[in-house]
Amino acid sequence: MDISHENNKFFIQENSEELAALTYVPNGDVLTVDHTEVSPELEGQGIGKKLVAEIVQYARNEGKTIDAQCPFASAIIDKTPEFQDVLAK
Repeated sequence: MDISHENNKFFIQENSEELAALTYVPNGDVLTVDHTEVSPELEGQGIGKKLVAEIVQYARNEGKTIDAQCPFASAIIDKTPEFQDVLAK
């Protein structure tokens, strides 16, 4: 499944239906992750973590940090030491 990125959102779409998404609000050098959602048919497959990994890599590439206001994204980053380098202080 390919993850797309546009309009401050990383998402997975199939047949024009959005199956999973992570949205963020850019504010200077900080990307505030405000929502993550995965459709019931994809739950339990690690899709949410893949979306978080995408924004972590994007933040690294852009020289930005992440403020994870979304409880899901925050929990994934907290549990994944290799993602913590991009956390906003």
